[in-house]
Amino acid sequence: MASSTSSRVILMLLMPLLLGSLTAASASNFNRDFDITWGDGRAKILNNGDLLTLSLDKASGSGFQSNNEYLYGKIDMELKLVPGNSAGTVTAYYHSITNVHSANMWFQCMPLQLSSKGSTWDEIDFEFLGNLSGDPYILHTNVFTQGKGNREQQFYLWFDPTADFHTYSILWNPKQIIFSVDGTPIREFKNLESMGVPFPTNQPMRIYSSLWNADDWATRGGLVKTDWTQAPFTASYRNFNDDDACVWSSGASSCSSNNPSSASSNCISWLSEELDTSSQGRLKWVQQNYLIYNYCRDIKRFPQGLPPECNTS
Repeated sequence: MASSTSSRVILMLLMPLLLGSLTAASASNFNRDFDITWGDGRAKILNNGDLLTLSLDKASGSGFQSNNEYLYGKIDMELKLVPGNSAGTVTAYYHSITNVHSANMWFQCMPLQLSSKGSTWDEIDFEFLGNLSGDPYILHTNVFTQGKGNREQQFYLWFDPTADFHTYSILWNPKQIIFSVDGTPIREFKNLESMGVPFPTNQPMRIYSSLWNADDWATRGGLVKTDWTQAPFTASYRNFNDDDACVWSSGASSCSSNNPSSASSNCISWLSEELDTSSQGRLKWVQQNYLIYNYCRDIKRFPQGLPPECNTS
């Protein structure tokens, strides 16, 4: 194992109301699809727009966001995480309401996220929590609805996410949110509004990602600090795919009935997509073998009773 001092980087991607399976990509271009928002040159778009890298050193991290907003979608992104001693670092990719990170800076520690804006924002998160060399990354997932999260599930991965690129996906439609890794579903969050459980249905979200230091909490509850002698820490992105997403612009969706060329060809099938028997089997395999924390099993955290969605099969 590496020395007791270690580095931990946070990478966050925020997307507004976007679901997707992060798998194979189309002809994406980071110059066209994303905007670097901070980092003083630490974020770079390379290879004619085919590759984006975020870096972190002791002075600053870096981040970017999508140019489009989305209301429902099927999104893929390939990521290669910070290698070696990554303790204290978090790579975040998430979907969230626009500008929510300005009021909630800890979101900057998420690898992949969709998020909307406002005090009652919605957000869908992938976060990769770094660790000492030889110890596994922790994949942290969460769903925020109307400004409330506390729906964490954490996983180990069945591969080394630093050795090569892997596809991280979110499918978000009116029925559920499905988190997938290399096409394998790892988590399903169903729409249970009929039971009083809020679900993201009406706030467009943008994709955000950032890489920054979170050694006050990221690795072993903050016991392991970032080893700045290992800096700069770098994570890489490629093959972004939003072909099956509903782009929100000027108050209208690209999947609306008045845009039949988009709605009929790309949107209809995944808007009603659910896990088939095979996918349910793979989800069960991940949950049985790689799930290391589930808020629905944390009775001490919820002494007044588990959230209602935890009591459904």
